Amino acid sequence: MSKLKQLLLSAGCMLLSISGAQAAGMVPETSVVIVNEAEGEATITVRNDDPAPALLLVTLQNLPEDEEPLLFLTQPAWRVEAGEQQQVRFMLRATAPLHTQRLKRVVFEGVPQQEVAGKRIARVGVSVRQNLPVIIHPKGLAPNRSPWEGLQWRYGTQGLQVDNPTPYVVRLAQEVRLMPANAQGYLPRAYILPGESLEVRLESPAPQAPQSVRLFPATVYGFAVDEFEAPLLRGGN
Repeated sequence: MSKLKQLLLSAGCMLLSISGAQAAGMVPETSVVIVNEAEGEATITVRNDDPAPALLLVTLQNLPEDEEPLLFLTQPAWRVEAGEQQQVRFMLRATAPLHTQRLKRVVFEGVPQQEVAGKRIARVGVSVRQNLPVIIHPKGLAPNRSPWEGLQWRYGTQGLQVDNPTPYVVRLAQEVRLMPANAQGYLPRAYILPGESLEVRLESPAPQAPQSVRLFPATVYGFAVDEFEAPLLRGGN
């Protein structure tokens, strides 16, 4: 797999970790927010790259697969001067100990301001948004740099299925290949939550005797790494 293809795959991986990071507007310092349960909070620095002051609006989003509100912001809006930075603080409010990683989203929106009759007002309709993943990491859970190795791929009469029995969120490109025929398949999204099972859509009739699945994983920060070939289990769907 070429380095160019790796970069292209990482760009499409998981909700695009950070869109328009090189554009003007509010630019987060990193492509993912990690909140450790052991610390109970996390901060991220956001820089205003616009040539004028702007209003920074921050919104937390739950996934359709996990709507439990585990986080809150100490403050959702700030006025940030041109070229200045603002720290955004996330607080954990879990009511019970966590046993698996949890995935949320955060949107940073920069709304430029302009002067009207001597007063600064926000200009509507010209905002720039950055949408980042937020991973909540349980206390006592060891870091795992290659969680995709714990995925279980199963091929049966109903097609190809992937299970994630691990406590880790796995990020990867949506495209997979059934080997050795190199048959294409596509996941419904570029992440798999702990305990989830997803069906893989195959582009063409599956080969008679696939032996393994080639996947294109990404790090927790959304960067593509070397392709990985996982053994294929039989039956079960």
